[in-house]
Amino acid sequence: MNTEAIADALWQAMQEGRHMPPEWAGKFSLQQGYAVQLALLSRRIATGDRQSGWKVGLTAEAMRVQQQVHEPCFGYLLESGRHPSGQTYRFADLIEPGFENELCLTIGKTLQGPGITLEEVMDAVTHASPALEIVEVRGPFAGNLPLAMADNAQQKAYVTGPAVALTASNRALADAEVTVDINGETSETASGSAVMQGGGMLSVVWLANKLSEFGLSLEAGMQVMSGSFTRQYRAVAGMQVRSSFTPFGTVSAEFV
Repeated sequence: MNTEAIADALWQAMQEGRHMPPEWAGKFSLQQGYAVQLALLSRRIATGDRQSGWKVGLTAEAMRVQQQVHEPCFGYLLESGRHPSGQTYRFADLIEPGFENELCLTIGKTLQGPGITLEEVMDAVTHASPALEIVEVRGPFAGNLPLAMADNAQQKAYVTGPAVALTASNRALADAEVTVDINGETSETASGSAVMQGGGMLSVVWLANKLSEFGLSLEAGMQVMSGSFTRQYRAVAGMQVRSSFTPFGTVSAEFV
């Protein structure tokens, strides 16, 4: 079947509350899964939502081991899913929710691949915000990667603290660190070097070049969730999360 036909079928299933329907498992390639994802994005925009950016997933070794996948992936961010620090989520409204600890980067200059370099990305990224990606486990991930990509790579929402301008002193994102506190107790401390084995700027390089395979540029004004410093956490009702990124500040969220 062609991409639009697959997107039509998955869109109808979503309207019925069915995500990653098993009858579509193994029916299309990873590349076609991304194409279906983009077709579904067009349908969301047609209903009145707006794209605010992109996510890059599976950038940390801990995440790739956890999901049994050995390459990054991408999904889209929607304005309807963009929330400020302190956001409260109703646990019952989410599907097996979790969160990841990331930096959200602001793109100040359009990047059109292929052939985008790290130097071009360093020049284009203007700000970084402490961030949490809110994810949903809507079906098998590693075992059905094309369908997971069509379903937008577990993306549900994202929470950001204030944006910090990048300067010579903080632009080396591999040197950033995060301390994750759950219900007031420290759970983990991790380094930005875990992201792409060299920091979140490398995620943007990968994303800009990958999008070019679909005829897309990484446009100025977009935000990029650049990849988790840590493993993916499962959320539970009553959980309060506070993640402090040095030197970029703190972001928090709560599940009730």
